[in-house]
Amino acid sequence: MSVIIPIYNARNLIDVQLTALADQDYKDDFEVIVSDNGSTDGLAEHLEDHPLHSVLKLRRVDSSDRQGAPHARNAGAAAAEGDFLAFCDADDRVHPGWLSALVTAGREHDAVSGPVETSTLNTPRVASWRPVQPPEQREETPGFLPFGLSGNLGLWRTAFETTGGFDESLTVGEDVDFTWRLQLAGLTLGHEPAAMVAYRLRDNYRALWRQSFAYGMAGPELYRHYRWYGLRPTKPLPLILFAVALVVRCPLVPTFISRLSTGGWIYYAAFAAGRIRGSLKYRVYFV
Repeated sequence: MSVIIPIYNARNLIDVQLTALADQDYKDDFEVIVSDNGSTDGLAEHLEDHPLHSVLKLRRVDSSDRQGAPHARNAGAAAAEGDFLAFCDADDRVHPGWLSALVTAGREHDAVSGPVETSTLNTPRVASWRPVQPPEQREETPGFLPFGLSGNLGLWRTAFETTGGFDESLTVGEDVDFTWRLQLAGLTLGHEPAAMVAYRLRDNYRALWRQSFAYGMAGPELYRHYRWYGLRPTKPLPLILFAVALVVRCPLVPTFISRLSTGGWIYYAAFAAGRIRGSLKYRVYFV
């Protein structure tokens, strides 16, 4: 069993995740691989004599030769010794039963995704900005395949190698791409509600806009590759009208929009803007 954490300049946050991993109820041994994607915040020195070094069989891997979380995950997987690989992020916190739940579900599937919650690591105000799925509901694109999040994903090494690892040319949406490719290769992706991760949201408007805009951009880019496998587009007009409604907040705007907080408005507006920008950039129409 290997837990892989990609990281870039998150020394001030990673101890929360490492402590959570040390508190897992998983009974067997596992190692933790921290794949350092070129951090300049003293992470290497911090991990060298870390108090949980022996408890977690902690190892730091240098993945600074190419920027990006996909490369960091691939480098971590290459260095890992386990037959089962579990991926989580440096700024989140896994729940105590996370690893056990992934491994148990992994007995029935080639790969397993889990849900996230936003109440533990965020203030109520910040948590209200971005909706999350109920734990029992998997992430999916209507009319196409379900997908898993890279911050909460477990799979057998054979499945990882069959799929070919994360696409290092992608900066956003690489987890969607990876889990779609996995299924298109004939492998199974399960979902385990008990494999819960506390997800840390962007806590300021500027960072929220950048992240949500990037998520919006990712859809058209992925559609360009997966339309040949049955991923269906929808007409761009509803998205354009939705974006305009967000901007003007006119009396005819649907109730859920008019009641949005500023953070919620930024999340949806940036996502819609990213979708439109991505559709223009990649010359496709996907919302």
